[in-house]
Amino acid sequence: MNYELTNKIIGAAIEVHRALGPGLLEIIYEKALCYELDLRHISYEEQVKIDVVYKGKTIHGQRIDLIIEDSVILELKAINKLPAIALSQVLSYLKATGLKTGLLINFNEKTLSSGIKRISM
Repeated sequence: MNYELTNKIIGAAIEVHRALGPGLLEIIYEKALCYELDLRHISYEEQVKIDVVYKGKTIHGQRIDLIIEDSVILELKAINKLPAIALSQVLSYLKATGLKTGLLINFNEKTLSSGIKRISM
């Protein structure tokens, strides 16, 4: 797992959460985090389309919130409680892309550190 990069991402997310607090829509946090990543000169791709292959057939339609520096998948949420399926979603994204590291961040927590999960394959 790329701890140095994930620590930088978490630091940026904490800054966004410190400024905005919980209770906003996921898209607001995504846009604010992208701006914070820009300020920190951390490269990313936003709303990345990925394909899922099922028995040789490519199925389109899946999107990843952010891919950071071509190595970390970032899935953002702004909900009361993370469902177990959110972790499965990140694991599926890692499998589909071949990447090894993911972060699941729920901005709807009083303290952001309570809403951060690191995932590695």
